[in-house]
Amino acid sequence: MTIQTGERFATLDIVRGIAVMGILAMNILAFADVPAAYFNPLAQTVTARTGDLLAYAGQFLLFDGKMRGLFSFLFGASLLLLSEKMTTGLVRRRLFWLLMFGAIHFYLIWWGDILIGYALIGFLALAFRNASPRALIITAVVLIAIQFAIFLAMTGYALTLQTAINAGTASADELKAWEEMTRDTILPSDAHRATVIALYSGSWAEIAHHQLTEKTFFPLAGLFAFGWETLAYMLLGMASLKSGLLTGAWENRRYAKWALVTLAIALPIYLVALRFLFRSEWAAPAVFLWGFAATVPARPLMVVGIACLIILVTRRGGALVERIAAAGRAAFSNYLGTSIVMTGIFYGWGAGLYARLGRVELLLVVLAAWALMLLWSRPWLERFRYGPLEWAWRSLTYWRLEPMRRLP
Repeated sequence: MTIQTGERFATLDIVRGIAVMGILAMNILAFADVPAAYFNPLAQTVTARTGDLLAYAGQFLLFDGKMRGLFSFLFGASLLLLSEKMTTGLVRRRLFWLLMFGAIHFYLIWWGDILIGYALIGFLALAFRNASPRALIITAVVLIAIQFAIFLAMTGYALTLQTAINAGTASADELKAWEEMTRDTILPSDAHRATVIALYSGSWAEIAHHQLTEKTFFPLAGLFAFGWETLAYMLLGMASLKSGLLTGAWENRRYAKWALVTLAIALPIYLVALRFLFRSEWAAPAVFLWGFAATVPARPLMVVGIACLIILVTRRGGALVERIAAAGRAAFSNYLGTSIVMTGIFYGWGAGLYARLGRVELLLVVLAAWALMLLWSRPWLERFRYGPLEWAWRSLTYWRLEPMRRLP
């Protein structure tokens, strides 16, 4: 496939298409069940079976954090490309409107939004656009080290609380802190599970009211918990673009070498983490240590390795690759559209399947959603210049109605 088509890099679209499809493989848990089920298969409402545990293992190894990482790499790369085509003021206006889209998404559609964080962190990443690849990588390594330290501190705190609880010496404040720390990451109490299921099985108005009143500042809290890593990935995306990795400029041998080396280092770390998670049966300190902290230094290597593999495998193009690239060109519409479709399937205002499916059944929903993305994106872009939400975002950025339909 041609590396660059018009003003677009085909490789960026292909990798973005894989990322927007792959991120649903993890997000599906957050759409369909209590939040703790995302991290712990034993927390899912439908009793976990062997198939569910195998599905968890596959999701942990192949998708967990990697697709979000790919998304962040690509966001940084796209930010760099935009800064070369637009004035800084226009890029900032584009980030502002992304923030507005994110706010609508979070407060009115789904609590798992990443757009607010991307917009706010994007303002910081923009300041690094002129840095050299070496400076970008060094800064990213420092940020990843900070993220690692935060998760290690969470592990230590969880271990301290659990020790006090097991010894029977925990204070009321410590018991409350433990419940708040573990209910959405390890295992909810029966009462909390019932409350969550009742909420998302209710009306849209009730869910939106909950988001607006109970989770008003949730996105900002997430920035401190995960923002360091996100900014690091955006900077690594800029470095990957400048080095030619994400543009498809490398030779096949170089992509193969980088994929082999990075995955050979990172995959064993993930396998060890997975083993300890299973052995501990997802005890809180183990989840924070092996599910959160241990994967932080390995994840950027996994992201680079996966990106190299995607570019290498899709080099020759083909009908499927073209459809994946189209899904990547309409990634914004596919991401937000997925939220609307999935909440319509699982929430009470739609089909009401919340907390009724196990991991295996949810993977079938993911496959159906992937098929839908691949089916609609290419025909749409053959007729129109942009995806529907991409067009709205672009029009708001330039503050004029952009031409939409392609000329014959």
